[in-house]
Amino acid sequence: MSNYIKYNDKIAFHPGYYISEAIEESGLTQYDFARRLDTTPKNISCLVNGEQNLSTDIAMKLARMLDTSVEYWLNLQSAYDTVSAEIKSEEALEEERRVFAYLDYKYFQSYYGLPSLPRKIDCQIKQVRKFLKVATLSVFKERNMAVNFRSSTDKLSEANIVKANIMVQIATNQALNNPAPKFDRSRFNKTVDYALTLTGKHQEFYRLLKKAFYDAGVNFVILPNMPGSKINGATKKIKNNVMLMVNDRRLNADTFWFTLFHEIGHIINGDMGITFEGKEYHAEDEADIFAENKLIPEDAYHQFLSENDHHFTLQNVLHFARLIDRDPGIVLGRLQNDGKIKYGDYRFASLQKKYKIM
Repeated sequence: MSNYIKYNDKIAFHPGYYISEAIEESGLTQYDFARRLDTTPKNISCLVNGEQNLSTDIAMKLARMLDTSVEYWLNLQSAYDTVSAEIKSEEALEEERRVFAYLDYKYFQSYYGLPSLPRKIDCQIKQVRKFLKVATLSVFKERNMAVNFRSSTDKLSEANIVKANIMVQIATNQALNNPAPKFDRSRFNKTVDYALTLTGKHQEFYRLLKKAFYDAGVNFVILPNMPGSKINGATKKIKNNVMLMVNDRRLNADTFWFTLFHEIGHIINGDMGITFEGKEYHAEDEADIFAENKLIPEDAYHQFLSENDHHFTLQNVLHFARLIDRDPGIVLGRLQNDGKIKYGDYRFASLQKKYKIM
């Protein structure tokens, strides 16, 4: 370790640098100098190499031995600490700028009202940092920063990780601003069944569902997609309640309800975390099965497939949807996902509903 640090046009000398000069001028070895100073050779070695701060005790001994003032030595330490802190701050800002380059400031400006600051990168960073309530944007580089990543993260770039963490941070902050009652598992299970009755109420389901979840201790948040986050949804325990977030990246009725019930499955299983595209985690399979069977009862679905001999029309899809009291878009989405109906089949275009939440 060096007894000085240099960064751009700044340089800071550790008190050990001046102690080293004093030893050289004295003609003594470090060992003899340490003995005369009434300290250990190891202590002097650490100071000379800049490996530890100068204590008040050593400053007083140096002042007596070298006929200087205690303030002289303590001021050297203070000056070093100040410049060192400034250098570390600049280094941290450089790293923060690198992380910020992954983001599009217009996202925060458009959806969350941050001020327009064209070409003022450091000012933009300050605004985003303040909005997210963190000391530095660099914290978002850490995998599993706030919640468990529910899939293999090997295929996630640092940019993906940063954006995913930021989306969870936004949802968490929103939940903290509107704390829900204590999570009530029994009430939540009833709310899940209630949610199934809302799939066809395209204009009012969100308001009704948000209120019902809130009363059960679950803060339901839908966020505008941040391109590159690769998030489908996330859940997080916040004190004694739960945050449930889904991304509006794919707000077709069928994908919305599937994503929602997938996350509900995680809450029921006590598996909090982030769900990404491309699932490689057993809990994701469990949540998928839960969502599939809740949205379309398994026995009823297989009977429907059997009765229609895998030949599907608009009429029989509508009939089955009415039979199980689900939005027909959910049935269509399941059939498309299972390869029973091709995506883009114009005969079923009327069943597809696009939600707009934000």
